[in-house]
Amino acid sequence: MALSLQNRVLAVLLFALLLFKATSSSHHHHHHHHQGLKSLHFSLFQHETINRTGYIIVKGVAGPGVSQTTTPFGTLFAFQDPMTVTANRTSKLVGIAEGTTVTSGLDGLRSISIAKVTLRLKNHSGSISIVGVTHNIKPSDHPVVGGTGDFLFVQGYITTSPVNLKGLTVTYKVEFHLYWPPYATHTSS
Repeated sequence: MALSLQNRVLAVLLFALLLFKATSSSHHHHHHHHQGLKSLHFSLFQHETINRTGYIIVKGVAGPGVSQTTTPFGTLFAFQDPMTVTANRTSKLVGIAEGTTVTSGLDGLRSISIAKVTLRLKNHSGSISIVGVTHNIKPSDHPVVGGTGDFLFVQGYITTSPVNLKGLTVTYKVEFHLYWPPYATHTSS
C-alpha cells in the first residue's frame, strides 16, 4: 500500500514539475538584445520528493490509477520544490518552484499547472509566474504570465521535461526563455 502511494505521488510529481526538460545539465545564462528586447536564456533542475516537497491533496475520480506517469482525472497536487544548477540534488540551490496542478486529461497524462518560481541568480533576483498544461512524459511549454523584482514585466516561456522519473525524488529540467519589452527598465546586468 505504501508503494502504491509512492507511485501515485511520483505521477503527480510529473505533473507538478512543469519546469524541466531533459537535455544538458549545465547552468548557462545567455543575454541577448534582439529588436529592442533584452532576453535571458538558462536552464535549472527541479527536484520533487513525494510526501516531502510534493503532496496529493485530493485524489481524482476517474481514469488510470496513480503511477510514476499518471494520476486519476481531477487529482489536486501541491508542491514546493528546490531548483538547482545541475540535475544533482546536492548542487547549488538557486530557487524554489511552488504551485499546484490538477489532472485534466482523462488519460491521466496531462495537468493544468500554476507555479511561482522564486530565483536568486548571480545577476537576477525575483519571481516568475507560470501557467499552462503539463504533459507527464513529454516536454511542455508554459507561458510566463508575470514577474517580480528583476523579472518585473518579463515575458516568455519555460519548457519542462523529465530527467529522472525513478525513485522517491523525480527530477525535471526547466529551460527559461525570458524577454523584457522595451518599456521595462531592467537595472541588473
